[in-house]
Amino acid sequence: MMPMRNKINQWKFPEEIVSCEWLKERFTDKTIRLYDCTAYLHYTDDHPSKPYDVVSGLENYKKKHIPTAAFLDLQEELSEQKSPYSFTLPDYHELASRFMKLGVGDPFHIILYSRNGVQWATRVWWMLFILGFKRVSILDGGIKEWEALGYEIETSVTSYSHAKFEENIDKSVFVDKDVTLGAMNKNDCILLNALTSDIHKGENPRYGRPGRIPGSLNIPFHELVDSKTGKLVSPEKAIKVFSQENISSDDNILNYCGGGIAATLNAFIQRQLGFKNMQIYDNSMSEWAMDSTLPMETD
Repeated sequence: MMPMRNKINQWKFPEEIVSCEWLKERFTDKTIRLYDCTAYLHYTDDHPSKPYDVVSGLENYKKKHIPTAAFLDLQEELSEQKSPYSFTLPDYHELASRFMKLGVGDPFHIILYSRNGVQWATRVWWMLFILGFKRVSILDGGIKEWEALGYEIETSVTSYSHAKFEENIDKSVFVDKDVTLGAMNKNDCILLNALTSDIHKGENPRYGRPGRIPGSLNIPFHELVDSKTGKLVSPEKAIKVFSQENISSDDNILNYCGGGIAATLNAFIQRQLGFKNMQIYDNSMSEWAMDSTLPMETD
């Protein structure tokens, strides 16, 4: 693994990241549909087999949101309800149908944001990407940046009429524990943990058994976001973050985290830097740490 040497001063796919200023200038554009994707994780020690309770962002959406935004309920509407894990991908065809019923699809340009971390928006972004719908962008900084710029907010609930898109499903991006287990023994694959360093090192038993998947490197997802603004770091800063771990755009990377959310942010930035081979372990440590047959490693 060699670090990236080429200086990059812009994203590979800049149309997939839009600014609040860009959006404000296009409020009269009826081909744009905006969605709030917020969810909250309430950590608890009451039930060790479940690392957190998921709370929908709907109530806070009703209190205030960016004008014209509708709400996507990630856990209730876009995750598999029969799974023991919070955010498991549903059947791909069913997922596409749910998105279209919520107004996501052609001929619209879909803009996604979340209010407590961009990783919720990148999760939905990847879900749409693998279904074949590509006209979707992240609102950089979300509602935090929107309010910082002094732009108006609203409380009225928006819902959109049905849309359609042609499914072109890519099943190679989201993978399961068997693929992840196999990747442990592959020299040409990097396992990359997007969780905080205390969990990675084994100092925090948030997901049951403490530690990480053996052989993993660690780039906490928050290192790719400006802590003050909530906006993505610059391409130059992102390259530095990956280069410090000797990760190259030529490497095969399998990203994981706690439940397949934060890992989507790392994967999104990898794509923007020109990485070509990245995967996401869907249920991540919520599944791995609770399966005593799977190996764990600590510092």
